[in-house]
Amino acid sequence: MNNGRYYEPGDLLVQKELAQTLARIARDGSKDFYEGETAHRLADAMASHGGLITLADLKAFNVSERPTLLGRYKGYEIVTASGSSSGGVGLLQLLGILEGIDYSKTGAGSAASLHYLAEAMRRCFADRSEYIGDPDFFHVPYDSLLDPKHIANLRASIDPDHATPSDQVRPAKFAIREGGDTTHFAVADAAGNAVAVTVTLNSQYGSAVTAPGLGFLLNDNMDNFAANPGKTNQYGLVQGEANAIQPHKRPVASMTPTIVLKDGRLFMIVGTPGGPTILNSVLQALLHVVDFHMNAQDAVAAPRIHHQWYPDKLFLEPGFSPDTIALLKARGHNIEMKGSNNDMNMVLMEGGWIQAGVDPRREGKAAGY
Repeated sequence: MNNGRYYEPGDLLVQKELAQTLARIARDGSKDFYEGETAHRLADAMASHGGLITLADLKAFNVSERPTLLGRYKGYEIVTASGSSSGGVGLLQLLGILEGIDYSKTGAGSAASLHYLAEAMRRCFADRSEYIGDPDFFHVPYDSLLDPKHIANLRASIDPDHATPSDQVRPAKFAIREGGDTTHFAVADAAGNAVAVTVTLNSQYGSAVTAPGLGFLLNDNMDNFAANPGKTNQYGLVQGEANAIQPHKRPVASMTPTIVLKDGRLFMIVGTPGGPTILNSVLQALLHVVDFHMNAQDAVAAPRIHHQWYPDKLFLEPGFSPDTIALLKARGHNIEMKGSNNDMNMVLMEGGWIQAGVDPRREGKAAGY
């Protein structure tokens, strides 16, 4: 509150506690957050309010660096996230399925192309439910999930004229052992260096708890675990034992920060917030450029679809024609119109030009320096 009233446009909000926290980190580095004054204040607040994070937990935390996943699509090189995120492997699965189908011949936003997208998404999310977890605790079978034979089987199971009920789509069997408050930014420089970063509090405002005296919100990423394997989380996602809660384990995320190369040179940086819609949104933005030859802004602004296996619904953003929706229903899709909380950001290097695509759905911006 601003002296007992709500803040209005034009008011100045000064976050003194956050400024002090950032000043300590700028001075002392990450040690302040994990061992210093910030760590002590956070641990004290946890102890005072029945929280579980201790000073020893903070001191013992380590960042997990994992190799990126690499793939190809129609001559483009795809560099994307691995680790406990489901986004990268899902993106490569989806691109693999679509590369063997002439899905794009009917044009962007056509019922036929959207049908293939939805059916590929349905199958990808079924595999996600069974096989994605923290690689430190669960063997994620990347080779099997991305095996050309498995991709071909997924592709062959798609009926071009009818939606497959999700009850008839099951995760693959391999002979192996077993938000909306996310932020993405994409950066490229004149030397061709590129960064794609996605970070999250998970739900809007995270857990809705501000650490006393520190000025930042605590996340609620525990919901990204399968608290009850086989049951849905807040996003309606069904997840299995691979993502069950364990100490020191990292939950499965949907984040899909992605870099695309063409002939070994930077072509695209793309990513978005949006919970489980992230993967499908990044896929469509990439396809809008590569297959439908859109510029960066049109690619991120075009209406998108989302299917995540369960619930057995095809979510459509406003902007698709009534004829397209009717044709999708005729194929057996259970349609629900729903806006998204995506905030897609894209940098595109093409024809000697640098393009920025900024999602009109939220408050993202483009800037050059």
